[in-house]
Amino acid sequence: MKFSKFFTVCMLHALLFFFIFTPGVWAKKPIVIGVPTSIGFLEGKECLKSVQLAVEEINEKGGVKVGNESRMLKVESLDIRDAAPGVPVPEALLGIEKLILEKKPTALVVGPFRSEALMAAMDIIAKYKVPLLGTIAMSPASEGKIKKNPEKYKYIFRLCLNAKYLVKYLAGTMGFINSQFGFNKVYIMNQDVAWARKTAEIVKKVYFDKAGWEVVGMESYPTGTSDFSSALMKVKAKGAQVILPIFDMPQSGILVKQWNAMKVPSLMAGFISPLAGPSAWKTFNKKIEGAINVNFEMGSAISSDKIPLSKTFVESYEKRWGKKLEAGHGPAPSYESVYLLAEAIERANSLDPDAIVEELEKTDRQGVMGRIKFDEGHQTVYDMDPDKAAVAAVVQWTDAGKRTIVFPPLIAEGKIKLPKGLAAVK
Repeated sequence: MKFSKFFTVCMLHALLFFFIFTPGVWAKKPIVIGVPTSIGFLEGKECLKSVQLAVEEINEKGGVKVGNESRMLKVESLDIRDAAPGVPVPEALLGIEKLILEKKPTALVVGPFRSEALMAAMDIIAKYKVPLLGTIAMSPASEGKIKKNPEKYKYIFRLCLNAKYLVKYLAGTMGFINSQFGFNKVYIMNQDVAWARKTAEIVKKVYFDKAGWEVVGMESYPTGTSDFSSALMKVKAKGAQVILPIFDMPQSGILVKQWNAMKVPSLMAGFISPLAGPSAWKTFNKKIEGAINVNFEMGSAISSDKIPLSKTFVESYEKRWGKKLEAGHGPAPSYESVYLLAEAIERANSLDPDAIVEELEKTDRQGVMGRIKFDEGHQTVYDMDPDKAAVAAVVQWTDAGKRTIVFPPLIAEGKIKLPKGLAAVK
């Protein structure tokens, strides 16, 4: 009995000695990354999982080095519901502030879904000096505030495509179609919401009107519209060679089904959110072949052999979560945001927000979306060459249910195929 007690005491002393003198046994406090967004929506859900994937990868390699310590990353998320109908912006702001105060994050990633919530949240982020790497909200207005008052709003960055660059890609696609086929008659169809209306107006103003295109029709549709046949009849009657759709509502895929069923001799090329991911083929009963669609960021539900990291990310996501990426906006920049943050912390050798911001501004990383750098408004630069900037991917659905990248040319996998009944005019 005495021997047993003596043995127990010796073991306790040995364990105590081990924990005191063995480096790294006492776990350091983790670095908290906050994810406040609309988690109930596809983009928010997949962005959160992309963040978690990056955190797991970094932790498996030993975490983030701060001074002589290696610190693990930890994700704390909150559904701020800003994308849900009827949820007022102040409610979303309360959620962001709650996350900051209760979880004490070193930084926030993903952030608000709607630009209205982002704009309102900028003062809260400035107040608490918590860097934000946003990956969904798209309004360039936030960049304007940063440029106007850079010291106050320096904590806000954006990695995703913004509305300005969406216009650039839509205009670039139209210019490419014009050069390839000589088409110059377009019918614009957009969802009747602020971002879609504004995008349609700007594309018309900055590209179609200046490039000599004839806009033969322009219509807006309330969210929830599920019949576009009357407009498609007008497209036929007016001889539009191209239809430019701009929608993010689930029903907008019906437009493409009706376009196919009615055999409209026009090229469908624009942005329809439900067509971004691989499951769209089955969702819309294999009736979307020929449609051309912008995936906002390379790696967001699409990858390219010409950007190997995009394939690695897409494959890693599927392996980790057991399903393919479907959101064409948000996941890739959300994944990258964790790596940018980790690298900035290591370069700063500090968790001080001002030191982190200073290093984030110096970002120059070859990543999933191409080369990632920030401009003076803390917006990631998007262009057509992945060696020089981040890129989006314009894809065309084939009759086999595959998506072929057709633009920009440097990452294209194939040429645009015209629907039956439509021929080049030059």
